[in-house]
Amino acid sequence: MEITGSLATIGYGLAAIGPGIGVGLIFGMGVQAIARQPEARGVLQTQMIFGFAVVEALAILGFVLALIQG
Repeated sequence: MEITGSLATIGYGLAAIGPGIGVGLIFGMGVQAIARQPEARGVLQTQMIFGFAVVEALAILGFVLALIQG
């Protein structure tokens, strides 16, 4: 039995786990913080979106690296 494929695909799959967890933590904690202090919504929402962008950039970087290696 021969297994064919690219290790880059497995690498990207593993690399997508981290950003998935990160996005969940960012928005979960952000909603919790807004629920505790509604008057700080603007500041918290801005920080949540910035954190989301940084985490998603890591996911896109993993995808690009998987394509380069593949």
